[in-house]
Amino acid sequence: VQLQASGGGLVQAGGSLSLSCAASRNISSINFMGWYRQAPGKQRELVAAITSSGTTNYVDSVKRRFTISRDNAKNTVFLQMNSLKPEDTAVYYCYVLTGLSGYWGQGTQVTVSS
Repeated sequence: VQLQASGGGLVQAGGSLSLSCAASRNISSINFMGWYRQAPGKQRELVAAITSSGTTNYVDSVKRRFTISRDNAKNTVFLQMNSLKPEDTAVYYCYVLTGLSGYWGQGTQVTVSS
């Protein structure tokens, strides 16, 4: 599976960005799709995940601000980020797990200025 992430950029604190991750194949059977992020000097962390049934999960720091969704018809997973904070600055990666194989997108930079 090839993943193409897009939508990153520079935004002021309090602003919004929407990330997209398009997959090269049908995603309807992919149970786990997620967004990770990695800030300079920090470990990569799981930010949000969504299952094939639509169950979502978020790291506490983004709850009520970020929303993950998926459009199986477009083979795309989204991350809507609202009320962005400087601490959200990181490279964001999409990830899918299908069977025993995991695949990463190329990463997209999100920078939030104070």
